[in-house]
This record gives sequence, structure tokens and C-alpha cells, in this order.
Amino acid sequence: MTEDTPGTPPRPGSQWYDQEAGPLVRPYAVTGGRTRAGPAGAHLDLIALVTLDRAVAGADEDTSLGPEHRTLIELCRAETLSVAELAAGTGLPVGVVRVLLGDLLERGRVTVSRPVPPAHLPDERILREVIEGLRAL
Repeated sequence: MTEDTPGTPPRPGSQWYDQEAGPLVRPYAVTGGRTRAGPAGAHLDLIALVTLDRAVAGADEDTSLGPEHRTLIELCRAETLSVAELAAGTGLPVGVVRVLLGDLLERGRVTVSRPVPPAHLPDERILREVIEGLRAL
């Protein structure tokens, strides 16, 4: 029998392999046990936009980057993506993606633009006046 049946103890080593998903790697193994992004604990919102910094030379030859870092770089190569989109694209938990992005940010491989806080957005009244002015034209 190749699959564990309910109620029977798991085979040794089976907790690290899922028949449908393949080998499993714990998130702390991917991040080296870290839970904060970067040395300063940079906070990356789900909607923060991540752009690949194309000016960095030798990004493809950097052997210190892991496969997950390279996957994030490849995803950002085509277009600017949010942290949430990167997590979905890699299939990794958002916390892991934040830590990995912190590594890339620290190395200058990516740039992050944070969303505009609501306090800095234009007042709704001003926007309505602009719309009414445009309609009057």
C-alpha cells in the first residue's frame, strides 16, 4: 500500500512528502528562521508595489540568492507586482515573501513603492468639483 490510511500511524519521513503536492519545505527553512523583512524590519504592505531594479549589474550571477529569491526576481522582471501578487505567483505564504523581498531590497535588487496613505489623498469634495468642471466643458 502506497498511501497512509486514516487511523494508522504515518510512515517515517511521510510528514515531509505529500503525494499530490510533492516534497514540502517548511516556511522557516526558506527564510532561515527569520520573520522580519530586512535588518530594519521593513514593513511591506500587501498592496506595496515591487519593481525590479534593472540598473543593478550582475543580478543573474549572484550565487547567494536562493531559488525563491530568483523566482521573485523573475516575476518582477516582466512587470511591477504587489506583494500579494508575488505571494500568489510563488505559492509561498505572504510572511515568507516579505522576508525574501526584504533580502532583495537590502541587496538593491528591487525597489518598493508604498501606497499613498488616505490622509494624503485629495479630498472627495475637490474631486467632485473637478468632475463637475470637466462636465461643464
